[in-house]
Amino acid sequence: MSEPDPELVHTETASGSAGTDPEPVFDPASDPGFAERHGVLTRGYGHRPDPEDPAKVQAMPIVLHIPKVDPPARSAVLEAAAMATVALCFDPRVGPGPDGEPGPWQEPFLAWNDARIRKVARRARGAHWRAAQDVDGVTVDHAGAQARVFVPGPVGELDPRISRLQIGGTDLPHDDPPLPADGVPVLWVQKDLEMTVGKAAAQVGHAAMLFAGALDVDTARAWASDGFPCAVRDADEATWHELLARVEAGTAVAVRDAGFTEVAPGSITVIAVPGTVDERA
Repeated sequence: MSEPDPELVHTETASGSAGTDPEPVFDPASDPGFAERHGVLTRGYGHRPDPEDPAKVQAMPIVLHIPKVDPPARSAVLEAAAMATVALCFDPRVGPGPDGEPGPWQEPFLAWNDARIRKVARRARGAHWRAAQDVDGVTVDHAGAQARVFVPGPVGELDPRISRLQIGGTDLPHDDPPLPADGVPVLWVQKDLEMTVGKAAAQVGHAAMLFAGALDVDTARAWASDGFPCAVRDADEATWHELLARVEAGTAVAVRDAGFTEVAPGSITVIAVPGTVDERA
């Protein structure tokens, strides 16, 4: 289940674009396009090289809502980012419509997925966060945290309401949430890498996509029907060693980073498993 990487969702609320396109009704049990969208994740990414012009490199923007007063827990923010990523990947607008014509987000999504699935996370608060809701994407509100993932596109054509937001700056301390409920997929982050919350958000987004693509379509459909429940947890050295063994055994999905920012090329940043650490076989 391991995939090289160049660079899951219980939602209280999730919303699509506030623009002109109506938000589609998404019922995985009866959605005829679900299998096709799942197939995009199953076949993987990186099927073509990056363009020579750096401004045309494809990336998926992520914006994390981190207010100055009473900020959310780090784990909740990362969960919201992973949830929003999967929600956008399975949104009906990234696939063909009922008439077979491309959905409004299909072309840019496929152009990005066929490349290196880069993600760039930024943070926002106040009016800037509210303005970001008007840019095409999906917002997830989870456990007191909010994240919005946007339709991918060339980095040189990023909407100014997103490009003006800071990439670095505000970080969040590691927290110690309880073990997730039985059966909830867990995205384990290698704590020793000390990634910023923005870098970690991109990595758990990668992991969520890879995990979804590794599932068979019926399991993915059931996961979607449950709201894609997932959890993000830090892995200490002993836990990480056990998780690496699962990757070798093919029972876990690993994200390997390209080393563009913060970590060395080839570093395994996140490992996704289909249950809590106590349930590992």
